[in-house]
Amino acid sequence: MNPVSAIYLRLPNWIGDVCMSLPSLEAVLSTDLPVVVCAKAWARDLLSGYGLAGFVEMSGRWREDRAAVHAFRKKAAHAHPRGLLLPDSLSSAMVFSFAGIPSAGYRDDGRSLILRWPMAKPTGGLHAVESWYHLTAQALRRWGCPTPPPVPPRQLGLRFTDAHRQDACDALQVAGLTEGDFVLVAPTATGLHKGRVKVWPHFDALVQRLQAAGQKVVMCPPAAESDAARANAPTAVCLAPMKLGAFATLTQLAGLVVCNDSGVSHLAAAAGARQVTLFGVTQRERTGPWSSHATCLGSAQGWPALEEVEENVLAMLQVQY
Repeated sequence: MNPVSAIYLRLPNWIGDVCMSLPSLEAVLSTDLPVVVCAKAWARDLLSGYGLAGFVEMSGRWREDRAAVHAFRKKAAHAHPRGLLLPDSLSSAMVFSFAGIPSAGYRDDGRSLILRWPMAKPTGGLHAVESWYHLTAQALRRWGCPTPPPVPPRQLGLRFTDAHRQDACDALQVAGLTEGDFVLVAPTATGLHKGRVKVWPHFDALVQRLQAAGQKVVMCPPAAESDAARANAPTAVCLAPMKLGAFATLTQLAGLVVCNDSGVSHLAAAAGARQVTLFGVTQRERTGPWSSHATCLGSAQGWPALEEVEENVLAMLQVQY
């Protein structure tokens, strides 16, 4: 087998999934081979603290994505690259295959014939972090590359840049806030889960109770979710939208983050922020925040009561102060 000249890593398409892929990214980078990340455009800023050999934007249209990956590979003169596909989709396998990159991935969606190294998914209900990390370790072993420790670290360990921190600090200064003196809430979550709303229904009441207890409560939704956030928590201070790296830094600067099981929960986990994540329709064992600083309330069978959330939040803030 020819020596590996580069690893092309296809990351998932959702913010939370990219955060949960960070241990896999670190494992690939630890090989000291050039690593080219292929992901949605917004991931470029989030991952700007990593020493990547390149970043190829994925549009979700496989012919365009194949052309972009092929053009990058040709320009970089990677003679013997390997591809690692974290998404399970057939289209992601087609992109790398038709770009001339033999790839490893889980054998889902009828793509076993396209993958050079199709892997069987492990049984046992692994967390998403563990599942992708297992795939990464198996692929690196098959390629003769250095392999990571057998289990992923307990922290996601997002690498921040000076620009991330400066943008977050500038936003706090404009709002008259300082590090640690505010609660960051995220009262939105996009889409449905099996037809069920993923947003805890008591954010407005919680915000008002925290304000009555003397807490400053802030939110910073993306532009597309601003109206929904204002409707769900109308009395919270609303900061202007930020890029993902700055927002992740903002979660770290907050005294506490309160959010749904959403991208915000995973960004906070990636930043090592103190957080309370609320569940009502999703399984925390599979997609909960991968962090020792997270408190999870509720379950896939039902949301936690307002009083339970308030009690936990105030207790955590009391410990903080």
